[in-house]
Amino acid sequence: MTAGQRKALRITGWTLLGLFLLGAIGAGYAFTKREALLQIALKRATQKAKRDYKLDLKIGSATFTGLSSVAFSDISIVPEQRDSLARINRAEVGVRLWPMLLGQIALSDLALENGMVQVVRRDSLTNIDFILRRKRDSTATKSTRRVDLADVAENLIDELLSKIPDNMNVRNLDFRVIDSDRDTTQRLSLLTEQATIEDEAVSSTLRLNGNEATWHISGTADPADREYDLSLYADGKPLELKYLENRYKLKLQADTLHAELKDVDRAGGEFRMEGVGSVRNLRINHPAIARTDVFVDRAAMDANLFVGENYVGIDSSSVVYLGQVSGRPFVKYTLSPTKTYEVELHTDMMNAQALFNSFPQGLFESLEGMQVTGGLKYDMSFQLDEALPDSVKFNSGLTSDNFKIVRMGRVDFGKINNSFVYTPYEKDKPVRDIVIGPENPDFTPLSAISPDLRNAVLTSEDYNFMTHKGFNEKAFRVSIATNFKEKKFKRGASTISMQLVKNVYLNRNKTLSRKVEEILIVWLMENGRLVPKERMYEVYLNLIEWGRNIYGIGEAARYYFGKSPSELDLGESIFLAFVIPSPKRALNWFNPDGTLQVRNVRGYFRIIGRIMARRGLTEPDSGAYGFYNVRLREGLRQQVAPVDSMQSDSLMNDTDEGGGIDDFFKRLFNGNRDRDDEKEETENVQTQSESNSPATPNVSSGDTVKTRRQLRQERRERKRREREERQQQEDTNR
Repeated sequence: MTAGQRKALRITGWTLLGLFLLGAIGAGYAFTKREALLQIALKRATQKAKRDYKLDLKIGSATFTGLSSVAFSDISIVPEQRDSLARINRAEVGVRLWPMLLGQIALSDLALENGMVQVVRRDSLTNIDFILRRKRDSTATKSTRRVDLADVAENLIDELLSKIPDNMNVRNLDFRVIDSDRDTTQRLSLLTEQATIEDEAVSSTLRLNGNEATWHISGTADPADREYDLSLYADGKPLELKYLENRYKLKLQADTLHAELKDVDRAGGEFRMEGVGSVRNLRINHPAIARTDVFVDRAAMDANLFVGENYVGIDSSSVVYLGQVSGRPFVKYTLSPTKTYEVELHTDMMNAQALFNSFPQGLFESLEGMQVTGGLKYDMSFQLDEALPDSVKFNSGLTSDNFKIVRMGRVDFGKINNSFVYTPYEKDKPVRDIVIGPENPDFTPLSAISPDLRNAVLTSEDYNFMTHKGFNEKAFRVSIATNFKEKKFKRGASTISMQLVKNVYLNRNKTLSRKVEEILIVWLMENGRLVPKERMYEVYLNLIEWGRNIYGIGEAARYYFGKSPSELDLGESIFLAFVIPSPKRALNWFNPDGTLQVRNVRGYFRIIGRIMARRGLTEPDSGAYGFYNVRLREGLRQQVAPVDSMQSDSLMNDTDEGGGIDDFFKRLFNGNRDRDDEKEETENVQTQSESNSPATPNVSSGDTVKTRRQLRQERRERKRREREERQQQEDTNR
């Protein structure tokens, strides 16, 4: 070592020693003044709570009990003009030294005794409104600088995990929820008799609503390494919150909830979390889910979450487990430059019986007890850009491998191959029993139904019915895009297969499980070839509603025209196809002399007729494809009242859940687009028929100017009178 190097080393040593001595002197001075500094810090915290959050923070006393621990007594937090948020008799907090030297507050010890924390809602006001108000204020004053969501997530998780102490002892801390409105008051109390963390072991005893139940949280916690493995369970009964049932009609029970945090990391601009969650013996009951209890014996998820600069999601390396089967989900929500939603779910080839055994009990009642062989594989992908909703991507399908049904479950889906009894419902009440078979004199075999009627209904409802396998993905995509743009349900995507299954096999409850069950049954029927397409269509035409208490084409042909189904001509057939979406209003489209209203119906005839002609189903017609030949039978004409233009407009707006006729105009012709373009008209109606949206009338090219002018003149007056003039009539749930 040279002399210069020795000199530099001595200078460095003396410098470090000097800095150490200065730090020690500063630390010694701070130690002697720490009580005063503590009071200054508490005063500032109190003022900040008052200024920024309008909170009245009071602390009876605060004093150091060790080098880095402070004891507090008589703490209270009361929002301005609200109920108390928290009251704690005694608290002692210790912090870790090294994080504190780096400017971070991480708890090493926490002790609480005899406290209360409550959330109170009285009508629309709560005692935690200050959080939302602070959020709104910060949003209003924030700069235009883009926020990195990965930074936000990392800071949030760091703050949360750093407040979990290495050692904890909590006794008699009561958490309460008081939820009041004008009619009822719901109360929830969860008293922590004792909760401890000691040598990474977690244990606790919690009393729910007095002696209603005793809950426990147990497991391990390692705050230093950010690893947690915790379980929640109850003594002698399932976990349950009556508050959810009383407030939201949601019955939710579970034997055990388990959560595990394995890793928290920041890499490549992304913040990532890896964890596991599971539930045992989950029981759910809610009117929107199913009509009975839904039971899941085991469900779990290995979740890998990621947060980037402008997106959040679940990585495809995650795995969802349900009973005996598993799948790989992928979810991504991108906020900018436009909001984009991406969802995928894929499985490997599964044992088909294992899949059916894994369906939650009570979810798909008609499938319970079904025995199958072979394998099944499911793949689904969905992508929607809010800026381009019409470009939505959706694909979903089951791939089978030697799949066969060995034994039916509760319901035999092949029963419609023979005669059976169908019972339609109105307002959840049975109307009458209808025999679908030759025993019923009104039953009409498919071969005895006019080809014009068969073709008109297929053209308007589901033209590809004879070739698809129960579903029309293009229709699903159009339905998703339309409903997203409307921000409500305006357009369905049911095929004839789906309508048939819903009417014949399923209950009338409008639940999520019923819709999924409908899709599963359609797949089983179509892919298992349980019922020939011709028979399915025959049954469909013989049981759907065509008017008030008019079911089946036999009754409909006789009721409206005094004919048999084989005698129906093209015009009568197109009319009957036209009324399927809203059958109870069929008579509203006639004039008192038995002719059809030109303004509201003729355009529909021309469009459907052109599509049929182009497909070789009828001869081209320069007129209106039988429109002028349609005559309501004389016995019904006395039931038809004169309908003025304003009333007909009101009727046009009041259709089934698939959307009104006025709404159909907007979808079909895209606002004020020129309606003389026949190609655009027919392509749009074809899409409409493929998606099984209600087939609705339109105006012909020659009537366009008149109709628009009348609509402009009448719309203002109609809006004023609409509620009084609108006919309150029931729709068929298509």
